[in-house]
Amino acid sequence: MSTAITRRDKIPELQLVRAFAIIGVLSVHSTSFATVEMMNYPHASFLYNFFNIFMKFGTPTFILLSSFVLFYNYYSRPLDRSLIGGFYKKRLLYIIIPYLLFSLVYFVNYRIHSSTALSAGETLRQLWQDVATGTANTHLYFVFISIQFYLLFPLFLWLLKRFPALAACAVPIGIAIQWAFVLVNKYGLAEPVPNKGSWSLSYFSYYFMGAALGIYFPRIKNWIVMSREHATPVKIAAWTLLWAAWLAAGLSHVYIWHQTRTGAGSYNSLLYEGLWNLHTFLSALVLMQLAFVIYRYVSGPLASVLGHLGAMSFGIYLIHPLFLYYYRLFHPQAGSPYIHVWYLGGFAVALIASWAVVTLTARYVPFNWIIFGSLPKRRTGADKPAHQARKQQTPKQLEA
Repeated sequence: MSTAITRRDKIPELQLVRAFAIIGVLSVHSTSFATVEMMNYPHASFLYNFFNIFMKFGTPTFILLSSFVLFYNYYSRPLDRSLIGGFYKKRLLYIIIPYLLFSLVYFVNYRIHSSTALSAGETLRQLWQDVATGTANTHLYFVFISIQFYLLFPLFLWLLKRFPALAACAVPIGIAIQWAFVLVNKYGLAEPVPNKGSWSLSYFSYYFMGAALGIYFPRIKNWIVMSREHATPVKIAAWTLLWAAWLAAGLSHVYIWHQTRTGAGSYNSLLYEGLWNLHTFLSALVLMQLAFVIYRYVSGPLASVLGHLGAMSFGIYLIHPLFLYYYRLFHPQAGSPYIHVWYLGGFAVALIASWAVVTLTARYVPFNWIIFGSLPKRRTGADKPAHQARKQQTPKQLEA
């Protein structure tokens, strides 16, 4: 059976990758308080630090996936005015409008609970600054840098189509651009740029890896999908090396932050940056492999639930800090025996409440794209277990 797929075939496994990514995001955000408040409890602090650092793959994985999907869907199509117009129309409707709405929501929420009074003019200037820098809430930087990449996407698409050698070198080019920005910002400027994480240059290794995967996916799919029919000694060695390098990078990343937070060590900022980059870069590849394994071999509720979670992940990403904010207003007293249950509850509330709101909005609210972007109207094959989805595939898809 051939594993080649046509350029426009859907890849339902990507919904599972999105599910893993949003779980990573929620894990990091729900443990942010614990990493500080549990500092006097060594065993607990190590555990919270582990989840807070090891799960940092969420946003980088979303970034890589976004680029992957764009290049996978657009690279083989003629680059003309119709394509560019349709591309920007979709980004405006499904990304920028929800971004503007939630920037306003978080800005208003912050002003309501702020003790600092601002005049009407100061309020408008602050709102504009927050929207223009992606800082209305800390998590909105992801949408802000995505918008930056969307502005550049037609240029990148043209360059990689016009010069295929650039596409073949996309990964090292992305790494080089990202690290040039890191090094110039650290050593080449009198004052580092503010909010470095709100610049898309900080994530070019993920964007260009996504581009390479999207362009060459039909050729390299057999290297990504771990299965008996694809297995060769070289591929098994490559898969083993990937997973071993991922674990080593992730655990090293956890270790240096644990040392830093406990006061046992301090390191050059480039080490933190390098381990974060390596850990999260490899995480996206590992999660993609894991998604193919689960989708192919795990039937039943797990694949279905993860598929649905992935389909709702953008909306969950946008709204979950609001639930965390109000949940944390009911912080237990210091030394409470229920503190660990409370921290776990923060993750549960952020996940379940956000998931429920986005799901109900998708089902019952008209024009819901204004709030949460593009949402599925009903359950699709991507939300169903692998064996059910395959029954609905066409013969051509089954050959893939």
